[in-house]
Amino acid sequence: MPSPTAILKSHKLRITDCRQEIIQEFLDKNIALSHSDLEDTLNQQFDRVTIYRTLKTFLDKDLIHKVLDDSGATKYALCSHGETVHNHSHEHVHFKCEICGETTCLEDIILPHIKLPAGFEKKEMSLLVQGICEKCR
Repeated sequence: MPSPTAILKSHKLRITDCRQEIIQEFLDKNIALSHSDLEDTLNQQFDRVTIYRTLKTFLDKDLIHKVLDDSGATKYALCSHGETVHNHSHEHVHFKCEICGETTCLEDIILPHIKLPAGFEKKEMSLLVQGICEKCR
């Protein structure tokens, strides 16, 4: 597993305590996290605006991606491209457990190609599967 420092370096981002801590949260939990999830965990160290700006920077640098979730809260997941930046797809299945509420990326399941009618342009595509995760079974 790459270190937070290696991930930041590979994305040419300045290394700060906040950035390292947020990446470590994603690595430790290995699930999609919302701003409020991170704020609950890191609020003693960093204010909500710093956490928000860090998430925005990570989105802009393709280090994290937004995750579809029926809760209404925007969640994010760490992109799985290791220590090096390369083309990867955010178009994979997400699974939300009905018991624990955790949302997980299932990156091995790629969404099918969908041909849109003339005049339509795809920007993003996502699929949320709901059920019971392996921990809650």
